[in-house]
Amino acid sequence: MAHSLLSSPIFVLFVIIALGFIVGRIDIKGITLDVSAVIFVALLFGHFGVVVPAELGNFGMTLFIFAIGIQAGPGFFSTFKSKGKSLAGLAALLILTATLTTLAVTYICGLNAADTAGLLAGALTSTPGLATAREMAGDNAAISYGIAYPFGVIGVILFVKLLPRILKIDVRQEERALEADRRELNPDIVARAYRVTNPLIVGRRLQDIQLRLHTGAVISRIVRGEESILPHAATVLQEGDLIKVVGTPVSHDKTAEFVGERIEGELPFGKNVELQTGLVTARSIVNRTLGSLNLQQNFGCIVTRIRRAGIDLSPEPSLALKFGDKLTLVGRKDSMEEVLSFIGNEGKRVSDTDFLPIALGIALGVIVGKISLSFSTSFTFSFGLTGGVLLTALVLSAIGKTGPVLWTMSGPANQLLRQLGLLLFLANVGTSAGVGLVDTFRTSGWSLFIGGFFITLLPMIVTVTVARYFFRINILDLLGTLTGGMTSTPGLAAADSMSDSSAVSVAYATVYPVAMVLLIICIQIVSMIVGG
Repeated sequence: MAHSLLSSPIFVLFVIIALGFIVGRIDIKGITLDVSAVIFVALLFGHFGVVVPAELGNFGMTLFIFAIGIQAGPGFFSTFKSKGKSLAGLAALLILTATLTTLAVTYICGLNAADTAGLLAGALTSTPGLATAREMAGDNAAISYGIAYPFGVIGVILFVKLLPRILKIDVRQEERALEADRRELNPDIVARAYRVTNPLIVGRRLQDIQLRLHTGAVISRIVRGEESILPHAATVLQEGDLIKVVGTPVSHDKTAEFVGERIEGELPFGKNVELQTGLVTARSIVNRTLGSLNLQQNFGCIVTRIRRAGIDLSPEPSLALKFGDKLTLVGRKDSMEEVLSFIGNEGKRVSDTDFLPIALGIALGVIVGKISLSFSTSFTFSFGLTGGVLLTALVLSAIGKTGPVLWTMSGPANQLLRQLGLLLFLANVGTSAGVGLVDTFRTSGWSLFIGGFFITLLPMIVTVTVARYFFRINILDLLGTLTGGMTSTPGLAAADSMSDSSAVSVAYATVYPVAMVLLIICIQIVSMIVGG
C-alpha cells in the first residue's frame, strides 16, 4: 500500500506540498520559510528516491514565470527607464563576481573545463547555462552542475530570507518608502474649489484660457448662482463663478495663481449633473487614447481622473486606456448610463479569467525560447523556456491588447496560477536535486560543493555591499535584483512571499534577461580559458 502510494506522482506531490506548508509556518525568532519550505521537504523525499516528474515541474515553472511577467509587465518598462541602469549594473556585477570566483576555485582545485562550466551554471541555478556548459565542455559538466545546484537553490532562498534581519531592515517600512517614492512620481489627484477673481480670465472662453496646458488641472464643473454647468470649450467664465478643479497638489498651486481664491467645502452638482465611476472593460476602447473617445462632445461627460493599479493618473488626452482602468466621470444625468455602457463598466469581466491569452501567451513564449541566435561559429544564444516565457509575458502585458485578445489577468487568477505553478516547480526541483545527493558528494568529493558554495554566496555578498552602501537601493528592489541576477526562480518565490509589493517581481523581471545573457557569455568564456 505504502509503496503504491509513493509511486503515485499525484499523491507524492500533494504530500510534499502539505508538509511544506506545515514546515513553512514554523516561526523561529520571527523567521519563517513560508512556501520556500516545500523545496526542503522535497529534497528529503528525493533523497529517499521519490521524484516528482520533470513534466510537472516544467509546467509549474512556465505558469509561475508567465504570471510574474503578466503582473510585472505594465511597470517593467517605466522601472527600466528609472532604475534599469543601476539594477542591470548590479546584476552584471553579480555575474562577473561569480565568474571570477569560479576561475579562482578552478585555479585552487585544479578543475577541468567541464567542471568549471558546470559549477558556474549550477551555482547560479541556470538551465540555459547548463545547456551552454554541456555544449562547450561536454556532458561531464552536468556532474559539477548537479553538485553545485542544491546549494545554489537553498543558498539563495536562505540568503534572501535572512538578509533583512542581517541588515536590520524592516521590510514593511521599506514598502512604505517605496510607496512614498511612487507618490512623488505619481502624486495623488485631489479636487478643490476656486472662485474666479482673476480679471485676466474673466469674460474669456475656456478654450482661450487653456487651464490644462498651463496648470495640468481639469475643470470638472462650474457653479454659477444656482446653476451647475458642465464646462465646454466655448464656456465663458464670469467673475464670481465657482469652479471645481481636479489635479495634483502642484497643479493646484498653479491654479490658485491662475484663477483666484480657493474656497472650502463642496460645490453642488445641481439637478442635471452627477459624478460616477466606471471600469474600462469594453475591448473596443482598450489602448485608445482618452482624447480620441471625444466623451465631452459625444456624451457631455468629462473624465476627471483615472485610477490604474492603485495609482491616480491625470486624464491627459494622449493617455491610452487599459483594461480595468477606473474612470471618475462628471456628466449629465441623462447621458451617464450611455457613457458607462460605452466604456463597458462590467465588474465581473475584470475578475473573470480568460484562458485564451494565457494559453496563447505561453505558446508564444515557448517559441521565443527556442529561437537560437548565432553570432559566430563559437557563440550561439537562446533564451530557453524560462527566458522566452518571461520576455513574452512582459511584452504582451505592456502592449495590453492585440486585436480582440486582452493580454491581462485578474489579480486573484494571477495569484492562484503563480502559487500553483510555484508549488509544482519547487516539488520537482527539490526531489530531483535530492536524488543521489549524498552519493554524489561521496564519489566527487566536497571540493566542488565548497567551490559552488562560494560561487553562490560571495557574489550576493558583494552585490549587497555595493547596492546598500553606494547606491542606497531599497531592500525590495535589491531582493528582486539578487534573485534575478542569480536567475533563481525559487529565490524569487522566497523574496516575493516577504512583501505585498510588486517591486520584487518587477526588479527580478528587469534584471533577469541581462543576467541570463551575460551568464551564458561568461560560461563560454571560462570554458575557453580553462579548456584552452
